[in-house]
Amino acid sequence: MPKEIKIVGVLTSGGDAPGMNAAVRAVVRACEYNKIGCYGIYQGYHGLVNENITKMSARSVKNIINKGGTILKSARCEEFRSKEGRE
Repeated sequence: MPKEIKIVGVLTSGGDAPGMNAAVRAVVRACEYNKIGCYGIYQGYHGLVNENITKMSARSVKNIINKGGTILKSARCEEFRSKEGRE
């Protein structure tokens, strides 16, 4: 029996690219439509390691499609360069 998804985390990593905000918006809105909790992880994997995480809603992603970059930001994460940092 498949497990029900209750929470989704969305982060952006690497270099910014066109469409990242649209992708984040799509994830957040799909989660809200399906009554799934959605959390934005700011500054990529660096934010994941340092718990820079915020609950997101459709209001969080309102009017972001025309903005460049990514509203969640991205950053290098030295901790993820080692095996110990990824565990």
